[in-house]
Amino acid sequence: MMDDSSLPSAHPAGEQSPVVVGEAPAGVDLDSFFGAIRVEWDQEAAMTRLGQLPFFIDFLKTSGLFDAFVADCPPRYASPNAPKKRDVLGTAMLAMLAGHKRYAHIVALRCDAVLPELLGMKKVVSEDAVRRAFKAIDESEGAAWLRGHLQYCVAPLLAEPWILDVDTTVKPLYGHQEGAVLGYNPKKPGRPSHCYHTYSMAQARLVLDVDVCPGDEHASKHAAPSLWALIDRLPRDCWPTLLRGDSGFENEGVMREAEARGLPYLFKLRLTRNVVRMIEKLSRAQEWIYVGHGFQAKEGAVRLLGWSRERRVIVLRRRLKGAVGLSYDDENGAPQLSFPEFDHGGEPCEYSVLVTSLVEETEAFGQLYRDRGDAENIFDEMKNQWGWGGFTTHDLARCRLSARLMALFYDWWNIFVLLAEPRLHREAITSRPLFLSAIATRTRHARQTTLRVTSAHAGARTAAEALAAVAAFLRGLVENAEQSTLRQKWRAILSRAFQALLGGRLLRPPQRLAPC
Repeated sequence: MMDDSSLPSAHPAGEQSPVVVGEAPAGVDLDSFFGAIRVEWDQEAAMTRLGQLPFFIDFLKTSGLFDAFVADCPPRYASPNAPKKRDVLGTAMLAMLAGHKRYAHIVALRCDAVLPELLGMKKVVSEDAVRRAFKAIDESEGAAWLRGHLQYCVAPLLAEPWILDVDTTVKPLYGHQEGAVLGYNPKKPGRPSHCYHTYSMAQARLVLDVDVCPGDEHASKHAAPSLWALIDRLPRDCWPTLLRGDSGFENEGVMREAEARGLPYLFKLRLTRNVVRMIEKLSRAQEWIYVGHGFQAKEGAVRLLGWSRERRVIVLRRRLKGAVGLSYDDENGAPQLSFPEFDHGGEPCEYSVLVTSLVEETEAFGQLYRDRGDAENIFDEMKNQWGWGGFTTHDLARCRLSARLMALFYDWWNIFVLLAEPRLHREAITSRPLFLSAIATRTRHARQTTLRVTSAHAGARTAAEALAAVAAFLRGLVENAEQSTLRQKWRAILSRAFQALLGGRLLRPPQRLAPC
């Protein structure tokens, strides 16, 4: 019996053309100003544009940071088709380290055939997979998870005298996100925003925690609960020696709570009428003390409206050169024009008034106040060079999660860069081109994997020597300290990274017996 080809098929062919296994395009001969050249394509070579990241991966493996980070991640997937936690977290880390600021930028990593394998990942997942995975994390569990790793990251440093800087920055928003409301926004008045309340370790420039709040919760009363929760999580002998903040934290509630806990503080006061009258009174009472860098200081005591008691204040001034009219935006975003005060010699001066409970000589407060400006550098780096200005979702929970993730990766990267260059803090805008960006090609032969790195940076040779020294140090920790715990190895890593801050000595252990 013959088949009747005229009968309709039960499964008609679709319109999609059959898949044809393509071959590499043939070479092309070109003419250039140098002369004739030939261009050929290689579709088999595995390569990455983050060719020096394997040194950072070695750092994460030796310290145990990444394995513990993945193991503690809260979400548990029931579906066998769900992506692995390691793939999701590794993809997020690669994107943030590469300087991406949007979830959509993750697609640029999909062609990387080298780094996922080195991180123990199966693949780079999609941007939607990362968003869905973050949504599956309970907000309270995710906060506890990341806060624990942020604290572990800095724990050995807390036995040293350190200063806790508290400050707030604004992130403008351009959609209909949760918490996107009008508030204090000096750069873009009238634009909805989120507020980032940040708690960082001065000098070390490490972030201890960050809390993302709606745009109208920029006042210190909204930052206070997270601040005191952070303090309470630390053992008493690991508390900061000073709590430092800008104007806005000098209210009665924050100062009274700090005094009740026995925590010294240093805050800047707004130049209200009562404060200006106090400055005029002090100016007639005693001579100014020079405290360095052009600043002069006087000490007094005052009880302002709303304060429960009289408190110590330090008045700083410095002479201005050039124009005497200063323009700025007030808390409501309205432009203002102010003029500095003139001293008795007729020279214009800029005044700053500090309130403090710290028992120190007057001369010490000039430097303490100037150092507070370093907290602004963290905001500039995190918003413009990392991803605090992006990675926004409709719900506030994932915004908080991504902000803490970036803070953790920021701490890890800064410590790694300090291992390579301990006497200089490099921001990401300079450390990424030097210690991260390079073309690396992977080859395999006789069960040996080799990465050939090509960097176009002018300091490529210096960077290669520094990274080789880091690798030798980490290899020494593994080979010479086999009985050491991960905490002991991490303490040794931090001692080397912050050798300039520590004067070359090792980190001292905490006063209590339990590890910090």
